[in-house]
Amino acid sequence: MLAMIGGLGVGELLLIVLLLVLLFGARRIPEIARGLGKGIRNFKTSVSEPERLEERSSDSEDRSGRS
Repeated sequence: MLAMIGGLGVGELLLIVLLLVLLFGARRIPEIARGLGKGIRNFKTSVSEPERLEERSSDSEDRSGRS
C-alpha cells in the first residue's frame, strides 16, 4: 500500500511513465501535461457555468421581486 494510486502499484506507474517517455520524449511530457491541465480546467469551468448563471438569474429575480 506504499504507492497505490487508483489501484495501481509502483511497478505499473513506472511502466506507464516509461511508456510515456518512449512515446513522446522527455521534452514533450511537460507540454502535454500543461495542455491536459488547461483542458481539465476548461471542462470544469464549462460544467460550473450553468450553475453560476442559474444562481445569478435567481438572485436578480429575487431583487426585482422585492422592489
